[in-house]
Amino acid sequence: MKKSLNCLTFCAASVLLAACNEPQGGLPAGDPAAGAGAVDLIVTNGHILTLDDGDRVVDTLVVDGDRIVAVGDASIADGYDADTTVDLRGRTVMPGFIDSHIHIEARPAHFIELGGTGSIEEIMQLVSDKAAAVGPGNWITGYGWSEDELAEGRKPTRQDLDAAAPGHPVILTRAGGHSAVVSSVALDLAGIDATTPDPDGGIIERDDQGELSGIIRERQEIVGNLVPPTPRAELRPDLEARLEALFAKGITSIIQAQDTIDNYPEWEAVYAEARGRLPRAAVQLTYEGHDAMAAFGRRTGDGDEHLRVGAIKIFVDGGFTGPAAYTTKPYKGEDEYRGKLNMSESDLAALIRQAHGDGWQLGIHAIGDAAIQIAVRELVATLKAAPRPDHRHYLNHFTIMPDDDTMRAMAEYGIAITQQPNFTYTLEGRYVANLDGERLETNNPLRTPMDFGIHLAISSDILPIGPTVGLYAATTRRGMSGRVFGPGEKLTRLEALKGYTVQGAWLTWEENDKGTLEPGKLADFVVLSADALTVADEDILTLKVLQTWLGGRQVYADAAEEAI
Repeated sequence: MKKSLNCLTFCAASVLLAACNEPQGGLPAGDPAAGAGAVDLIVTNGHILTLDDGDRVVDTLVVDGDRIVAVGDASIADGYDADTTVDLRGRTVMPGFIDSHIHIEARPAHFIELGGTGSIEEIMQLVSDKAAAVGPGNWITGYGWSEDELAEGRKPTRQDLDAAAPGHPVILTRAGGHSAVVSSVALDLAGIDATTPDPDGGIIERDDQGELSGIIRERQEIVGNLVPPTPRAELRPDLEARLEALFAKGITSIIQAQDTIDNYPEWEAVYAEARGRLPRAAVQLTYEGHDAMAAFGRRTGDGDEHLRVGAIKIFVDGGFTGPAAYTTKPYKGEDEYRGKLNMSESDLAALIRQAHGDGWQLGIHAIGDAAIQIAVRELVATLKAAPRPDHRHYLNHFTIMPDDDTMRAMAEYGIAITQQPNFTYTLEGRYVANLDGERLETNNPLRTPMDFGIHLAISSDILPIGPTVGLYAATTRRGMSGRVFGPGEKLTRLEALKGYTVQGAWLTWEENDKGTLEPGKLADFVVLSADALTVADEDILTLKVLQTWLGGRQVYADAAEEAI
């Protein structure tokens, strides 16, 4: 039976649509020249941003199976008999967002979500409540606090945790993942006291009296590794739920920024069970050595359009929530401290050579300008010694702009970036506290590397997940305070949208399958509350995703739509 639904009432029919949008045959998927015939879906009467090379804005989108077969003005619908027609009533459609650097992790029962907490008092109450729930002496973990958002204007301490949960080992990781606060019990279990030296690549913070504050930077795993693992089967429903929740943010594809070959089969199990119901994913993996990776039996690109193996993740330095990013000049107010490398330059060179030689793509965490320059130098040396066409190695982050010679080398040797402009917004306080001059103004640069000819994608990491803050910061260069940093690094709206779509698809060799709305490509798209190209700057942060579609099937609808 042929159906016609408008955008405002269509959401209420989402359960029915999921069934009726199973591939029904009709035109061969991806064949725009096949002529008129039966198709599964027509989406029309909209403002459809194709983001293709011609930057076309069209009225109508025709889908059969999971692929787009035609785009154009309303007249193209006349040549098709659709099982379902959706009247957008002028709403804006664009390709689904591709978050090319994100961390999605299943959470156990002892975990506390701390994102958005506004005070240490609130954190203490959450910890106290969790202590009552998990029982005496059991671990409590959490993630997401930021001193920049706390009323007290400081980091929580071990004394705060001890008061909230006496007798409990507690570790609460800061937003961004580069430091954590731990309780006295947790420190005792780890054998850490005031005389313990800093671990390689990390810092155990002490107060003015030389006593432990409870903060550990960059090497918080010296405590975190003591937390008993939760069986994977117990975590699986939460992982699936967290992935599915990305649809509400309009994210239809991700690059999971880090996991292990040991845990990759868990991703395969989740995607086998929920095939077509989760965002498309590529998973970055840590390199476990030549023999272990050979035994793993998979390599970058293996998989399908739903789940595939991504690049090898290499950490060169730390981040700015510590701070521990490795810089060429000392931090603001410091005589010598420049952050730290996570490994020696010789070890980094050997790792890059080995992984590249084994045929892997590399996705390298490099935040400070010194770390970027070292990483690029070793990549270039490897590519000179062992050329490989279309390798698509890339840097994650690129926070402090390196020298011009480094960027010229990146362009020449095809070394790309996935950048997080949202850091300019959410980490403003950390940058102002630790950076000065030009390196503060040009934090998380966008325009300059693009002008050098470097491929640049946009992603969110976890500060926060979701494209709106990234789009806002990329196009305004504003921090949370409203201050504008380095306006010369701004992108246009169109550039930013492409950075969050087709440029991310390029990182996984999928630019011919997704990232734009063109015939032959996957029908992954979102319906927005306003036109992302023209909405006022101040309204970008509140831009809403009304619907999300994956492969021609609706996978999310905003609840308020049903009430309109």
